[in-house]
Amino acid sequence: MAMRVLAIESSCDETAAAVIRDGRWIEGNAVASQIPLHQQFGGIVPEVASRAHVQAIVPVIRDAMAQAEATWDDIDVVAGTMGPGLAGSLIIGLNAAKAIAYARDLPFVGVNHLEGHIYANWLAPASEEHRPPAEPEFPLLCLVVSGGHTDLVLMRGHGDLTRLGRTRDDAAGEAFDKVARILGLGFPGGPIIQKAAESGDPKRYPLPRAWLKGSWDFSFSGLKTAALRLVQSFPEGEVSVSDVAAAFQESVADVLSTKTAQAATELNARQVAVAGGVAANSALRAMVQERSPVPVRLPPLKYCTDNAAMIGSAGYYRYLAGVRSDLTTDVSANLPIA
Repeated sequence: MAMRVLAIESSCDETAAAVIRDGRWIEGNAVASQIPLHQQFGGIVPEVASRAHVQAIVPVIRDAMAQAEATWDDIDVVAGTMGPGLAGSLIIGLNAAKAIAYARDLPFVGVNHLEGHIYANWLAPASEEHRPPAEPEFPLLCLVVSGGHTDLVLMRGHGDLTRLGRTRDDAAGEAFDKVARILGLGFPGGPIIQKAAESGDPKRYPLPRAWLKGSWDFSFSGLKTAALRLVQSFPEGEVSVSDVAAAFQESVADVLSTKTAQAATELNARQVAVAGGVAANSALRAMVQERSPVPVRLPPLKYCTDNAAMIGSAGYYRYLAGVRSDLTTDVSANLPIA
């Protein structure tokens, strides 16, 4: 019998809801983006984000339910993001999910946002059910590059995750935003730097790589500083934005893809999965596929950034494993992936 999860996500600057069937099939998926609100500030303003979530939460839930042509009687489980993220943003979505679960007398499952990103690799539109893509295989090595997080995780099964490495300072996504600001490109940095890099020469101004040998950890603070010093070395108005963007992007992708490939080999992973907003970067996707010793799973671009479909998938598998969250569950802004 089919099981449908209503999932809600509001960890940062996207308000999202989705209806997921059997952990894989997207029947409804709605996202309200706040990018235009925050662009004028050059970054996310937490108070602005929280207020926008309050305004958007009911419409996106209605939208997702309408797309799925689902009534409340069709929903079996409610899942909500409990962390990590901005505390004020998380509260809006988590409380909405708990309120629905309470009002409808449905089981509730709190979901780790970063684990949710991994489950984007399980998703497909319900229209593709007649030719279902194969599920990822365990042990699965997961590179999670999402906003303020860069983690390398070994997933031995559903709910069985071990964090192997993490960023020691700036995450890859943060570095993209900061270097975009240095170059005067705007916000968010990821897609803007990728576009600028398309016409640049990554070899013209080589930038450093922090390998942190002997660990699976990452560091991008030094790269960010090196990019700043490089830009400052140009006479005013003469910086080659495309070349600096290309050099920066290649440095990030080089480190992430190399360490992921090495870990996959040493840990005998069956497959590699890339997840999170930075997983939409074309240079990173190409390098990981080129260097990985095992098959690579890449989510469709629209499921790399924050969405509720991934939360619904993760919540489904958590529910099958017997996880039930209490309605007193609170947000955890710094919740680790494992």
